[in-house]
Amino acid sequence: MPVHIPFPCRLFLFDLDGTLIDSKSDIARALNLALIRMDLPPLPISKVGDFVGDGVQKLVQRTLREVGGAEPESEQVRIAVNFYQQEYEAHLLDSTHLYEGVKQALDRLYWASLAVVTNKPEHFSRRILEGLGVGDRFCAILGGDSIPQRKPDPAPLLKAMAQCGAAPSETVMVGDSAVDVRAGKAAGVFTCGVTGGFRSREELEAAGCDLIVSSLSELADHFCPPID
Repeated sequence: MPVHIPFPCRLFLFDLDGTLIDSKSDIARALNLALIRMDLPPLPISKVGDFVGDGVQKLVQRTLREVGGAEPESEQVRIAVNFYQQEYEAHLLDSTHLYEGVKQALDRLYWASLAVVTNKPEHFSRRILEGLGVGDRFCAILGGDSIPQRKPDPAPLLKAMAQCGAAPSETVMVGDSAVDVRAGKAAGVFTCGVTGGFRSREELEAAGCDLIVSSLSELADHFCPPID
């Protein structure tokens, strides 16, 4: 997509983990508590960011493969997913926090609608956003279980746009991973990567991101209201 800055838009779609919130420690804690219940060794927290982004099932599968050194059996994955969800339910706000400047960044986008499109389960996402005091900022919050498809499929983005009343040509997908970029491109929206999350700048560049920023506070400098 050709980049013309400032880019006029009506809606920002935000990824959650690694974009709006730093949740790595709580995810790692829940994973490790689940592993302990299965008599498996804990996962180094440094690996967690590499495994997040494609939903709980993939997160658990990658974790079991990492700690077990082999492809996990489906029953083992099922048990681990159940344990992880129980533990995460209890610990999802222990240390999870908004990245510095997020509230101010959202304030500067007062002229736009905001939504969250994440592969984290919806009820976890809503609890976190509400617990951090920003749940009411978003016209839609779609999780990995809100509809049958999840990112990088464009369907969740299209659903959010329909709920918020915006077209792809006036929408921006903001995220920290290639999953977000691929979903945005498939949905026909402008893609904006943010560094400092769970994934690298190189990953965003390789995915062909339209714009990369180092902080969400920069968004208001690169986007503007549409001219009706």
